[in-house]
Amino acid sequence: MLFLNPTILFALLAAAIPVLIHMLNLRKLKKVDFSTLKFLKEIQKSKIRKIKFKQWLLLALRVLIILFTVFAFARPTLKGIALTGATSASKTSAVFILDDSFSMSFVETNGSLFNQAKSEVNKILSQLKEGDDAELILLSNSKFDNYKLSKNLTLLKTKIRKVKISSVTGSIDNAVKNGLNLLFATNNFNKELYILSDFQKRSLSYNISKNKNTFENIRLYTITFGGSKYQNVGIDKLTLGTQIFEKNKPIIFNISVTNYSYEKVNDIVLSLFINGKRKSQKNLSLNPGASTSLEMSSNVSSSGFISAFVEIDDDVILQDNKRYVNFYIPEKLNVGLFSDNSFDKQFILPALTSGRNNNDINIIEANSNQLVSLNLTNFDVIIFIPSKTFTNLNRLQKYIESGGSLVLFPGSSINETSFLDILSGLRIKANIKASGEKNTNENYLSFDKIDFAHPVFENLFEKKKKKEVDSPNILFHFNIDYKNFGRYIITLNDKSHFLTEMKKGMGRIFIFNTAPVLSWSNFPIKGIFAPLINKSIFYLSFKNVFHKDYIAGNEVGININNAKKGLVEIVKPNKSVEYITLNESKNNDYINYKMTNQIGVYKVTDSKTILSMFSINADPNESVQIYLTLKEFQEYLGKINFNGKYIAIDKSEEVLSIVQQARFGSELWKLFIIIALCLAVVEMLVSKSAKKDIAVLK
Repeated sequence: MLFLNPTILFALLAAAIPVLIHMLNLRKLKKVDFSTLKFLKEIQKSKIRKIKFKQWLLLALRVLIILFTVFAFARPTLKGIALTGATSASKTSAVFILDDSFSMSFVETNGSLFNQAKSEVNKILSQLKEGDDAELILLSNSKFDNYKLSKNLTLLKTKIRKVKISSVTGSIDNAVKNGLNLLFATNNFNKELYILSDFQKRSLSYNISKNKNTFENIRLYTITFGGSKYQNVGIDKLTLGTQIFEKNKPIIFNISVTNYSYEKVNDIVLSLFINGKRKSQKNLSLNPGASTSLEMSSNVSSSGFISAFVEIDDDVILQDNKRYVNFYIPEKLNVGLFSDNSFDKQFILPALTSGRNNNDINIIEANSNQLVSLNLTNFDVIIFIPSKTFTNLNRLQKYIESGGSLVLFPGSSINETSFLDILSGLRIKANIKASGEKNTNENYLSFDKIDFAHPVFENLFEKKKKKEVDSPNILFHFNIDYKNFGRYIITLNDKSHFLTEMKKGMGRIFIFNTAPVLSWSNFPIKGIFAPLINKSIFYLSFKNVFHKDYIAGNEVGININNAKKGLVEIVKPNKSVEYITLNESKNNDYINYKMTNQIGVYKVTDSKTILSMFSINADPNESVQIYLTLKEFQEYLGKINFNGKYIAIDKSEEVLSIVQQARFGSELWKLFIIIALCLAVVEMLVSKSAKKDIAVLK
């Protein structure tokens, strides 16, 4: 026998009260001399013995009344025995973990795996009685912990009926821990955790932590659905192969497709859509388990935020047949040109405004001091050519950290100490040493190594010709030893870094180690100068945050630094709108958005202007048809310190019958209350009789 409420047992100490009272009331009978008739003395002795017996009987009855009353409140329970009559069935707490990931959408003859699992949950719920409680944990919400057992089973059934397949891939590990903690806190005797899933291997995380509780009094049931082999092809990846975006120029899309089934598939049609219009199409065939990578491209004539997706024909699993990406092509690049000396930008301006770029780039010239007063977020790229030390570059540094881009040249009259201060102001750690001599053609340096794989060299050379650059003569430069990690695009033959790319936060910086003037080098009049400057501007204007591959359920950081005060609207793929109020007292440059449970493109607007756009895609691991074995799941239970009873059930078995056989027996509190009441009645009768005997004796 077990007690469900053992803490009340401390009240057993109250059983000592009748004993103490009895001991205090003990007194010797006074001797009263009567006549010498012996038979009267014998009658007296007989009465006294009878009174003493009744007093001890009363003491025993009163102690037993207290004991049975305390035991009743401690809820004694017989394990594995079902009694009828005076006993009551043990109360049950049940937690159901339902796998609502899209692999459960596979349809069999009895319906989808998901609907079959919902049906089993309802059957088990129908066996619960009044006073029992339950909760539902969806795998898609497994990382949340705001769950609570409820006695309103009707409401829970309604909730289950409304649940649909989710695009979010959840974790069984998180769900199990939430369920066990719920059951650990309940006082009900029957504690049952049900997991209804196809038990894909990916559903268990690899960073499994051990619980401090052992969960010994919990029964855990796994009801397995699926495991059948079915034909499914999915798109695993869609990325942009282009990093410099210009109107009427081809955009390259890199795509990966996998055949997750055990049979070969033929003539799959893969289509590319841009802004909802089909642009390209390919056919492919795949062997069982095989993957293929391919490339598709299309010209884009529009500007602004562009959405694209690739799609294959429908099969048994729909969620992995489409994958989204988005990017941004500016109508016109806004370039801020900040310098202290007009002489330093004399070659930069013609390079930016030459030829076709005249209509693509809008140049705003300003003095370097205006970096602290202008709204830097209006610029796609900033070119900064300082000739002196700047003690406050916080606004420029913040602009870069939040996704802005910078091209940094030393000014013609700056020294290495002042340029080091500039780098420090941008939180770039380095050592600088000036090298060479201005205005002389002796002992000059040349280009040594060039990273032609970098996007700035894309389409700069004819494909049939060898990639060669007419190196400028570098007369004077800063030999910069960077302590931060960077990508060295061009190095000189003294191993110094002529052009370096640095990443800071969400932004990027191009750093040249020589000024764009002829006294430092003849770089400004070389053929590579104008194309390299232009390509750098277009490359840096590309905001890689827009095309980041987010998985359904992931948190997304949204840049809203151009938002107006008030509300921000997030338009979801199903066209529903969520409103977010901006807090004026807080930094509104970024918001973290969590409600990414729909696959597709999300638009962020301030009711008039699109501020940002991001894509949410399905987790490709959800498509993999590899399942947990019974041994692997048992090993997992050992890792999380589960010492309760584990029962594995297949959906083809009689689930209810197995549950009822394993369920605990009956609570005895009603029986104990009845016994206590009966003892109280007997105590009253004995007490009344004892009082009469004492009265006669007197």
